Amino acid sequence: MGSAGGDLEVFDAGLCADGYALGLAVGRRFGDVIRSRMRQDLVFREQLLPFASTAKARPLLAALEAANKERYPRYWDELVGTADGSGVPLLHVILVNFRKEIQPFIPKDDSGHGQEEEEEADADCSDVLIVSDSTAIVAHNEDGNVALRGHTYLVRATLPDGLSFTAYTYAGELPSCAFGFNSNGVAFTLDYVPPVNDEIVAGAIARNFVSRDLLEAKNFEDAIHRICSPKVSAGHSYNLMDVRNRRILNIETASGNRFNVHEAGAEPFFHANMYRHLQVKQVQDENSMTREKRAAQCSVDSKETALSLLGDTADDKYPIYMTGPTLYTLCTVLVDLDEETMTIYRGNPKNRDADLVLPIL
Repeated sequence: MGSAGGDLEVFDAGLCADGYALGLAVGRRFGDVIRSRMRQDLVFREQLLPFASTAKARPLLAALEAANKERYPRYWDELVGTADGSGVPLLHVILVNFRKEIQPFIPKDDSGHGQEEEEEADADCSDVLIVSDSTAIVAHNEDGNVALRGHTYLVRATLPDGLSFTAYTYAGELPSCAFGFNSNGVAFTLDYVPPVNDEIVAGAIARNFVSRDLLEAKNFEDAIHRICSPKVSAGHSYNLMDVRNRRILNIETASGNRFNVHEAGAEPFFHANMYRHLQVKQVQDENSMTREKRAAQCSVDSKETALSLLGDTADDKYPIYMTGPTLYTLCTVLVDLDEETMTIYRGNPKNRDADLVLPIL
């Protein structure tokens, strides 16, 4: 199921009365996929779950729950619904949703290795942003740990106020920690950025809740506010699109209400998994630096050249398009603001094998 080999499944949950109803519908529909992810996800099994039973974890988990439940009660209900619908313990659903806010606080094992590699190999993405006279696009590689292959799906939902959204979703997580759009013409893709551990605030707002909230943005300004106003725990990079008005922003955030907004223009802007313009002490990620260096060598001025860049495998160790053994490009997505579409590609995007074309408006 999901995106490994087969078509990406699209589930339309229809009109959902509340958060719990939406979570319950998704949990019931994808229970098998969610349970399968929990069995195969080594970060969950070998790091998050053992840590959760320690004395150090209890106050951290309690603080994360309190902060996020208070600010986003409907999305908390959604998590509970997902757990109930899939038959997976709520704790397990909480752990995968908060993984980036928990991992920095897991003590390293005595050997001093293993966890860094797992952590590094948990999430990477590449994005190209262009707004020129002829082209207004965001092209994005959704890269993830091999355990996530086949454990993703698209969720569509309509809220009581008539707003609808479509979101690429990791099994058991809130839609979307990856990319999505709504009927107000707001779209986004996300890149993980790792600040050093002492830049991370324990028990604050989690990325998955901010991006879930972004799916309900009324307009571009409202979307910016939803990204920049929460006191977040870790950091994130948002590629935010105003489809109606042909604008694209890259917004980088960090704890302590720090954020920086960069407007995309005709000069192609490439983003991997390091901060580009917000001044934050960060992990020097060789993978990201290699991809950024390679992107700088490629000329990008169109959809076609953007897709070719995201399909680039010139660097053996750190290719832009990833095929394992640990990190995989789960899919590639292209948002075309002029055509008002989101296209999801299977396999290497330079082959342009479109899996789904979704109208945004």
